[in-house]
Amino acid sequence: MNNEFDAIVVGTGISGGWAAKELCESGLKTLVLERGRMFRHIEDYTTANLDNWDLPFGDVITNKIKERQPKQSRTGYVNREATKHLFVDDLDHPYNEDKPFDWIRGYHVGGRSITWGRQSHRLTPFDFEGNAKEGIAVDWPIRYKDLAPWYDYVEDYIGVTGENLGLRQFPSGKLLKPLEMNCVEKELKKSIQKNFNNRFVTMARIAHITEGTKPGLGRVTCQFRNRCRRGCPFGAYFSSNSSTLPAAEATGNMTLRPFSIAHEILYDENKKRATGIKIIDAETNMTYEFKAKVIFLCASTVGSTSILLQSRSSRFPNGMGNDSGELGHNLMDHHFKAGANGKYEGFEDRYYTGRRPSGINIPKFRNIGGSTTHKDFLRGYGYQGGASRGDWTKVIAELSYGKKLKDAVLAPGGWRMGLTGFGEILPYHDNKMYLDYDKKDKWGLPTVTFDAKIKENELNMRKDMKIQAAEMLESAGFKDVKTTDNKYSPGLGIHEMGTARMGRDPKTSVLNKYNQIHSVKNVFVTDGSAMTSAGNVNPSLTYMALTARAAKYAVDELNKQNI
Repeated sequence: MNNEFDAIVVGTGISGGWAAKELCESGLKTLVLERGRMFRHIEDYTTANLDNWDLPFGDVITNKIKERQPKQSRTGYVNREATKHLFVDDLDHPYNEDKPFDWIRGYHVGGRSITWGRQSHRLTPFDFEGNAKEGIAVDWPIRYKDLAPWYDYVEDYIGVTGENLGLRQFPSGKLLKPLEMNCVEKELKKSIQKNFNNRFVTMARIAHITEGTKPGLGRVTCQFRNRCRRGCPFGAYFSSNSSTLPAAEATGNMTLRPFSIAHEILYDENKKRATGIKIIDAETNMTYEFKAKVIFLCASTVGSTSILLQSRSSRFPNGMGNDSGELGHNLMDHHFKAGANGKYEGFEDRYYTGRRPSGINIPKFRNIGGSTTHKDFLRGYGYQGGASRGDWTKVIAELSYGKKLKDAVLAPGGWRMGLTGFGEILPYHDNKMYLDYDKKDKWGLPTVTFDAKIKENELNMRKDMKIQAAEMLESAGFKDVKTTDNKYSPGLGIHEMGTARMGRDPKTSVLNKYNQIHSVKNVFVTDGSAMTSAGNVNPSLTYMALTARAAKYAVDELNKQNI
């Protein structure tokens, strides 16, 4: 195999797929490295067309699953019979916890772009300005206007359904027609419009095609099967496998190499440039080196940061690009699982059809100016939720039989609705990940240790999440409203971010405004590790926009012979 390329991309998930597409379409011969196995669109979605009764235990988390995947399965919502093969084996891929941390991973081509929740929201002007205004951490080196055209570019390509409301705290985008609310959700929307200022109910924006087609392998309109985490044979939701990787392959410029564990960036101290990547073949344990003019790290926040920390030299004794000492620090996620739920009386003659792949969204309404400022916490949160009718399971506890049992089974239960807050975590320096060289994995590489927790700002925010959710439900006529605050540990939001942050000053950050390492101009990091703050919305759309923007810049700089 040729070992010299124009570019190397590490990772094939949300960011890696976009880097591969953009670099290949710009004419660069690009090596794309994936540490896991090959995973092909459609043919490897082995459970996509199975019903629960086709699976041995009805698609539950079994004790056998828990034996091999104790950490992946403890979250309760990412790992069942139908999806266990899409998440790592914790015994083969261990990590350590100074404090509880849920690190959810999938090692295969496409990564978590196969199993992601598909929520696709833009950061807001508030998010890019907040650190500077509040004196938190460091200032973002870009503003919303810098990324807005790239949000447009990505949304237009992947297909995002949603509704434009013209709000600064919920920027408008290039959206496909929204999904439809059910009758109870519409009642909540009317109530909130009537009773609250600065609060709006809309359908969540998700990366699903709701009209027409989009580029990729036969990507067509969503079929509303709601089996998205098993892989979508229709390509209706965006994934690397159905969209960006096929686009990269179509150029003839991509070489995809699975089972390739990248663990060190090679560095030339005379030229002050990276020269390539060192990998271990996951199947043979053989070591290889590949050379390139430019490198894009897109291995996910923890993966990319681990590679940088392992890339030690006399110039970078503490990891490549770590002049600031911030590499591995400022670890963020989104905290959630706090809110309220209640019953709705009425609409017994109404039901809903299909399996809608998402719910409603209430955009951020705290700390957006004026009377919205909250004295007990900075930043804010939004809500995700939905209404549905119960089912026949209540009859299990009854001694019904015959006609009475049949009628109970056929009659849907009452309407219920839940609202779950989704909030920002501040970038705390002491929330971190680090490498343990005394505990190594099966390839002899150091394992990751997490040391992070939410603090007073987030705990105060969670109190308000519960209070406001209950108030909105009660004002809309819901009964038996109860607040909830279920256990949350960092990582559970599956949005780990911030450990190689962007910034204006090399003394306090790792990357510049184009996602370049300050001191190594031909290495770009465009996954979640680049985030300077978290915002309160799902971040994948931002990763894609940052990646596309950085790739354009990298190609321009290569053409100018600046890198």
